[in-house]
Amino acid sequence: MKHNMRIFSAAAMLLALVWLSQAQTKRPNILIIVADDIGYGDIGPYGSKDIPTPNLDALARDGVRFTDAYVSGPYCSPTRAGLMTGKYPQRFGHEYNILPNSVAAAHATIGLPLTETTMADRLKAAGYNTALLGKWHLGSAPQFHPMERGFEEFFGFIDGAHSYMSPTVTKRNPLFEGRKPVADPGYLTDVLGDRAVEFIKRERVRPYFLYLAFNAVHVPLEATDKYLKRFAHIKDGERRTYAAMLSAMDDNIGKTLVTLDGNTIVIFFNDNGGPTFAGGRNGSSNAPLKGSKRTTWEGGVRVPLIIKWNGHIAAGKTYSQPVIQLDLLPTAFAAAGLKLGDAKNLDGVNLLPFLTGKRSGGPHETLYWRAGGMMAIRKGDWKLVRNSDNAFREEPIVLTDLSALELYNLKDDLSETKNLASTNPKKVKELADDWTQWTKGLAKPGWVLPPARGQ
Repeated sequence: MKHNMRIFSAAAMLLALVWLSQAQTKRPNILIIVADDIGYGDIGPYGSKDIPTPNLDALARDGVRFTDAYVSGPYCSPTRAGLMTGKYPQRFGHEYNILPNSVAAAHATIGLPLTETTMADRLKAAGYNTALLGKWHLGSAPQFHPMERGFEEFFGFIDGAHSYMSPTVTKRNPLFEGRKPVADPGYLTDVLGDRAVEFIKRERVRPYFLYLAFNAVHVPLEATDKYLKRFAHIKDGERRTYAAMLSAMDDNIGKTLVTLDGNTIVIFFNDNGGPTFAGGRNGSSNAPLKGSKRTTWEGGVRVPLIIKWNGHIAAGKTYSQPVIQLDLLPTAFAAAGLKLGDAKNLDGVNLLPFLTGKRSGGPHETLYWRAGGMMAIRKGDWKLVRNSDNAFREEPIVLTDLSALELYNLKDDLSETKNLASTNPKKVKELADDWTQWTKGLAKPGWVLPPARGQ
């Protein structure tokens, strides 16, 4: 009798494991691809004429292209903090960028706060195999390491910038395989693409979440002859190298996409606008937008975003309601059929009902930005904005002098050329009051350090 019970128990356990495996494999794989510092107008789906991006073009044809997509900060680290948490990073003190480890003496306490639960934490707990390939930039001390924040696998670098092919340049910021530094194995963009293909091809029982965070096209400007030869016709050397780097990323996105099976939701976006400012530019163009990385004009915070999910989201669509990268966490969870117990504490919104037509209107009535001495708010077509030449050395802005603010109607003036503040004082005050009310729920910045140039 006991023998039969043991057999029954073992069979029941095996059936349970099979059922769990089948339930998990029905969940879609999740691939999030992040580009670094590309210009808004520099890829085909957003109007590029001189840099072919056939693989991103195909992704847009097969998915949804967003015209009014934003990020929650005009530079690298806060954007990634918002992606990982689904919250405005200013709510938990991640308002400023993170300096390179070789510069910041206080790095032991600087990073994505340990009180925050990451997307990888959540998906790992739900049974996903979680991996990060590429750039982290959310803290370099051991407690902030990706493998302490929900990623089971990590190949990449910790700080904000990395050489593409010269290991001696990045000696203080090495590549890591897990927690172990490794030698640079080749042109980094190609290596990350190869690693992504290897990860996707691997046999596994569990679905996966792959965060493929290219550092292309962030400085330093470095490209191999293979890619440079494609752009011999571009006379400006800076622009030529930038184009080569972007083309390399598009190639590697392509070889990653062709490796996928059909049950994968693919998300591509850029972390902020292209840096066009003196001393940090990379040859990018944000046309037709005004401004650059490190500003809250559209050129700093409006970014390309494409989402594809075969059989669930119609292909070849354009979506023009404002969205933000904070939405990607709840969207990925909804695609996976998972519930967020603390959804009310998040700022992101599940985009799927809006993309499938189950919900009308837009996901957000209002979007907000604060970055030291800079601010912005978009409500409908109206945008109120303030930038500062010294924003990264200033305490967070408090709106006391409304005369310094700029007001634009983005429907009529996407390039923010006509400041309407003087003729619409009531609208200025309405938006300023709304933004000030939002700031009451923000945390004091966890550190007050100006970002290094190019970060």
